[in-house]
Amino acid sequence: MNTKLTLTLEKEIIEQAKKYASNKGRSLSEMVENYFRYITESKMQSVAEKQLSPRVQKLRGVLKTGSSFSYKNNLNEAKDSKHGI
Repeated sequence: MNTKLTLTLEKEIIEQAKKYASNKGRSLSEMVENYFRYITESKMQSVAEKQLSPRVQKLRGVLKTGSSFSYKNNLNEAKDSKHGI
């Protein structure tokens, strides 16, 4: 669903942006939408990647586990055996 957005920008910037869009064969609305999509997707991906340490990022996807694998259960079992509980 498309929704209208009103932006307030300097007139010169708008004129330059319209010329640029026209030269690229695109609408200014399409370019703005693509820019917003790019920065929001990049931000979400960046946040997800920053949550993992570089060492863990390298290991991501290396091991394959079954659908019944429970990280929490395995972690709790390891803690219990380590601490003798």
